Amino acid sequence: MTDSNKQSNPKEVSGASDVPAAAEGQQQQPQEQRRGGGRGGERRGGRRGDRRNQERDSEWQERVVQIRRVSKTVKGGKKMSFRAIVVVGNERGQVGVGVGKAGDVIGAVRKGVADGKKHLVKVPLTRHSSIPTLSNGRDGAASVLIRPAAPGTGVIAGGSIRTVLELAGIKNVLAKRLGSKTPLNNARAAMVALAGLRTHKETAKERGISLEQIYS
Repeated sequence: MTDSNKQSNPKEVSGASDVPAAAEGQQQQPQEQRRGGGRGGERRGGRRGDRRNQERDSEWQERVVQIRRVSKTVKGGKKMSFRAIVVVGNERGQVGVGVGKAGDVIGAVRKGVADGKKHLVKVPLTRHSSIPTLSNGRDGAASVLIRPAAPGTGVIAGGSIRTVLELAGIKNVLAKRLGSKTPLNNARAAMVALAGLRTHKETAKERGISLEQIYS
């Protein structure tokens, strides 16, 4: 009985409880460092991704043209919601018009921005921040005439057409509304006019002639 008690008593074994604790501490320390390093890498990667997304979002500007409260007749009454017309552009030759509908204004604007980025139009700009040629666009009953202007003229336009031209990066232009006064149709008509623009080089290539023949 005395031998078994001596073997089972842990106090008589010198440092028996300290050795495994130290060994475990040595084994756990590099694992914690690895985990900490991995978390730091994830945090750094996440921060870099957030910065890139912020830089991309900062390039785009959004302007709300109109917010209206609309209703839809459904079974049991009318369903009220908001419609937002938003123009999105980077002032570097890209612009888009979007429409969003939601139960609140913030949700409608957010949907309008997403819709505008899906329908972007590339606008050819001259060195004087103008358009190369005259263009005419039509959407529904709205008709818009856009023509280039000399440096220092500014943006001579009104309503939603002015918003589209400014966010496209055009600084010298003349525009005239010839049809309906509806902001959405005028904005889309301006988009049609900008989408139909071609540079002189592109026109010469399409027609198969030299650039000198176009200027002559």
